[in-house]
Amino acid sequence: MRRGGRESGQAFPAYIAVIAGLLFLALVYFAVGQAAVLRNGAQTAADAAALGAAQDARDQLREGWLDVIGDPVQWPRFVRGEVYETDLACQSATALASANGASLLPEDCVPLDFGFAVTVHTRETVGESIVPGTDDQQAEATASAVIEPLCTFYPPEPTSEPTLDPSTEPDPSSTPSEEPPDPISDLICEDQVWGIDPDEPVLPGADVLFRVRLTGDDE
Repeated sequence: MRRGGRESGQAFPAYIAVIAGLLFLALVYFAVGQAAVLRNGAQTAADAAALGAAQDARDQLREGWLDVIGDPVQWPRFVRGEVYETDLACQSATALASANGASLLPEDCVPLDFGFAVTVHTRETVGESIVPGTDDQQAEATASAVIEPLCTFYPPEPTSEPTLDPSTEPDPSSTPSEEPPDPISDLICEDQVWGIDPDEPVLPGADVLFRVRLTGDDE
């Protein structure tokens, strides 16, 4: 009886050590899972922010294009996706990052050639109550989105001015004939032709004029 009690007493500390080890492993696995969830959330926020900035720029391009739709000479700047306010686009990125539980600083929204790159940080952390020393550890993620013009057009021919012979005096009674202005060109967007009425010019939707995508898609 004395020997059996001695063996039971020796086994109890080992049992406690095994239980403690299992609890520690469970805690570690939980912390790893929590960190993975935060990373996934950060990436979702970064993707949304990058797409939001590019979509805002795309919408700006269409609105600006509408302002000059009667002047095809100015169309190429918009067809090439060159005219938009990057600060406004980054404000949209910040709002979408916040809506997805992340923070986006102004310097973390970087304009690219026809797009934006963003870096976000989650507002949540792993938490001191889970693993000591992780209270201030946030997840970070980056994403980039680009704007791809989808349309082309045939620019109008420049209006030719009548030439005068410098050796002759102009006749005040005669007025040079003015050539009629060239008609507004049609837009060709992915093999679809969009007719532009010179009297009531309108544009197709922004998603017809430009494609917005995350870099890495279809690559």
